[in-house]
Amino acid sequence: MNRFSWYHYSEVLIMQMIVNLKDKSYPILIEQGAILDIKKIIDTDRKIAIISDEQVPEYLIGIIKSQCPNHFVLRFPQGETSKNFQQYEELLRKCIEHDMTRKDAIVAIGGGVTGDLAGFVAASYMRGIDFYNIPTTLLAQVDSSVGGKVAIDVDSYKNIIGAFHQPKAVLIDPNILSTLSRRQIHNGLVESLKMGLTCDVQLVELFEQDTLDIPQIIERSINVKRQVVEQDEKESGLRKILNFGHTIGHAIEGAYGLDSYLHGECVAMGMLFFIEDQPLKERVLSIYKRLDLPKVPDYDIDILMSYIQHDKKSSAQTVSIVKVRQAGTFEIEEMTYEQIRNVLERGPYEK
Repeated sequence: MNRFSWYHYSEVLIMQMIVNLKDKSYPILIEQGAILDIKKIIDTDRKIAIISDEQVPEYLIGIIKSQCPNHFVLRFPQGETSKNFQQYEELLRKCIEHDMTRKDAIVAIGGGVTGDLAGFVAASYMRGIDFYNIPTTLLAQVDSSVGGKVAIDVDSYKNIIGAFHQPKAVLIDPNILSTLSRRQIHNGLVESLKMGLTCDVQLVELFEQDTLDIPQIIERSINVKRQVVEQDEKESGLRKILNFGHTIGHAIEGAYGLDSYLHGECVAMGMLFFIEDQPLKERVLSIYKRLDLPKVPDYDIDILMSYIQHDKKSSAQTVSIVKVRQAGTFEIEEMTYEQIRNVLERGPYEK
């Protein structure tokens, strides 16, 4: 039995969207088999640094290498713990050793960690060189590959050092997802559900169908992300809605999750605290059950508060919190730390 038998893949999917950011605009190509012809949107006639974590199958790296006449490959250990100063410095030094110039480019192939790390290298090497993203996880395809937020972690504080560095192009090949485990697929679907809950009620409804149409979920998710980024590139207003579930989710991930939970699983936990309508929360919990998502663990409020107070989304006195009362809608509210503590004391499941 195919482990993805309850997912539906459209027979053919070819779509190109443009993220309109004036002189920083770039295309997003969504196409099954797109990795076989990256020259459609990637200029490979220059030196290319292919950056990937060690978990990405070698055959995928080989496909990219075969299309880049002048390339070198840099690989690093899988996982969030690689998003650190030491690994960042190592990649920069390798770029220097290979005589990379401002005219050359970095191609990231991997999940969100790879995109964040390789993108930050591209943003800072010689004050910024071209960066292309080929996401291989569903989570990266529907969210982190689009928008130009690149970063590394410090200790357990996620993405605390980083930049906005838009890619030159994003190439999304749904066929790559066949390399993922069921858990990783579900992990990525959480970010799509997040976008549906805040911006697209039809996207939420896709999660309640008998089978999940993955390409349609990808398409609708990216369209939401694209529109939000176009209106608010550097997260001064509207883009904050993409942080729905992340304030408490990041705290859980930092405190308990780096070895136990995946990022999307922690975001799912975090969203529950700020879904204001109980019938909607019940719908969401039914979707979580279908996706085999873990329940919110027993937590120490003081520990979570320490992470929240060091979160990059926090100001001196308040945190911008996204709340959802109806599917497809959102409210952004500035909450004090005391108010967030009250939310944690109330818990995620209270009716």
